[in-house]
Amino acid sequence: MGAVPAGRSRAVGLTRWTIQRRWGPAPGLFEYPAPAVPTAWVVEATTAAVVLGSTQPADAVAPGEPWVRRRSGGGAVLVEPGELVWVDVFVPAGDPLWEADVGRAFAWLGQAWAGALADAGVAGAEAHAGPLVVTPWSPLVCFAGLGPGEVTLDGAKVVGLCQRRTRAGALFQCAALLDWQPARLLERLALSDEQRMAGAGALAGVARGLPVDPPALVEALVAHLP
Repeated sequence: MGAVPAGRSRAVGLTRWTIQRRWGPAPGLFEYPAPAVPTAWVVEATTAAVVLGSTQPADAVAPGEPWVRRRSGGGAVLVEPGELVWVDVFVPAGDPLWEADVGRAFAWLGQAWAGALADAGVAGAEAHAGPLVVTPWSPLVCFAGLGPGEVTLDGAKVVGLCQRRTRAGALFQCAALLDWQPARLLERLALSDEQRMAGAGALAGVARGLPVDPPALVEALVAHLP
């Protein structure tokens, strides 16, 4: 893919949590330090890219389409400016929020997102408390499945979560949809026309965009961080 400029960042507050903003071309926004304190990054991509999960092959993306691989698991996500609210959260090992069980580790964060959505004027959002829900499309597309802590609204997924764990702590990568047009992702994946048509139909109702003001949602989420 060639060299990509790193995203820029600046601190915007300091409490128990350090809150920072990062922005820049999408491929440059996926390398993080391992802070010694709980930290959240509010991330804004200025370019579009397909973001592959850690185990997805590079040839899942159509030739010529920009892409980047994150180190957390799950399916592909299309990052486009203004189409989602992206917040990454790091919990150091040994912090009270640290949870050894990978599935249970999402619980507090899902509740924080659900509470933030309620405060931002979106009633009825719920954090998924059950096991992983797999669909035929979920190995390829993140929002086609449902994992612990992920948030739904009227049965449709609105906040996706994934996690990378190291000895230093856990990095949670979070995407809240502002719009959901699965065809825009499918056209960037290495699929046949028939597969894209089938996928557009199958994925139409699995997720939805949120009727929310992004800055208000970010403010509410920060207020809900334990």
